[in-house]
Amino acid sequence: MDLGIQGKRALVCASSKGLGLGCAEALAQAGADLVMNARGAEALEAEAARLRSAYGVDIQTVACDVTSTEGQSRVIEAAQGVDILVTNAGGPPPGMWSDWEREDFIKALDANMLTPIAFMKALLPGMMDKGWGRVVNITSQSVRAPIAALGLSNAARTGLTGYVAGTSRQVAPHGVTINNLLPGIHATDRADALDGGVAAQQGVSIDEARAQRAATIPARRYGSRQEFGATCAFLCSQHAGFIVGQNILLDGGATNLTM
Repeated sequence: MDLGIQGKRALVCASSKGLGLGCAEALAQAGADLVMNARGAEALEAEAARLRSAYGVDIQTVACDVTSTEGQSRVIEAAQGVDILVTNAGGPPPGMWSDWEREDFIKALDANMLTPIAFMKALLPGMMDKGWGRVVNITSQSVRAPIAALGLSNAARTGLTGYVAGTSRQVAPHGVTINNLLPGIHATDRADALDGGVAAQQGVSIDEARAQRAATIPARRYGSRQEFGATCAFLCSQHAGFIVGQNILLDGGATNLTM
């Protein structure tokens, strides 16, 4: 399917690996030029070079931490005029409700709620002026069904979801859509870290911990960054203009909901 976004320009945050890289690659494959961001310059430059070679698109890189004020300023300056925004940032550490102090919640809110909002506030006006734009926020399945050990993520990402619910309806008349993608477990470094924690806690190998988790997913496997990226690219396409303010689960059926 031709997604109709060849020549569009997209900012994809945290895109040197994992789900962000999956989104960047799918957009590049569809012909979109990219602004790619990540904290690690070496991995970022390597992936940008690979995508340039594979798809012939223009790619600008900005190595920084987007959760910092300085990092946000640098990325927003590089991304002025983009047609597509994909927000993404690593989740806060797992733990127990009794472990977290106010400072922990502030850090989680900064990274997983306030950072995406900052990017939307900066870049939505340009999209609205052009009469076309797409925003996809990578959040978590936990906003639909909370995961006890990820209470910091539950709180921050649910706050972002509420913001998007209202904002998406305000910008839709201008041809701009905002939607959220809610990943379950995918084969990423984040999954490896979570599985490593379970393995250490239970005294089993990481492979055994991964198999236990996969058995709880109706699809009986982890998702891939490629299929996640393909879904993101569709939401960014010309065909998705009537999808507004939605929270789309990509979790292999793990979240047990009727609606």
